[in-house]
Amino acid sequence: MESKRQQKFAGVIQKDLAEIFQREGANLLPNVMVTITKVRVTSDLAIARVYLSFFNSTNNTLSLNTIKAHAGEIRYKLGSRIKDQARIVPQLEFFVDDTSEYVERMDKIFDKISKEPRQPEQEDQAE
Repeated sequence: MESKRQQKFAGVIQKDLAEIFQREGANLLPNVMVTITKVRVTSDLAIARVYLSFFNSTNNTLSLNTIKAHAGEIRYKLGSRIKDQARIVPQLEFFVDDTSEYVERMDKIFDKISKEPRQPEQEDQAE
């Protein structure tokens, strides 16, 4: 369970990283929109696990590896934004958030189920 402090710090990081990706994401990943879906911070606030969702990306793994390759640069830019709010800038760990893909897959399954013909319910007639 995350403390209020962790949640608040994660929110600050999420907001600032979103602005960084919005402004400079096109330099890292042209024609790909990066969304930060969730940020989890360790109890000592030293590590931030950042979950990303990619739109318009043909290869999420390649996009993630590109982000990871520029993690130091992204952390530096984050540090310049949060320097007055935090003693240390957390180490950034990036992960792909595949929740939207999971939801899409489940919707397709439910649609398929709803289109199948229903079997008539058999009633037990006890006489």
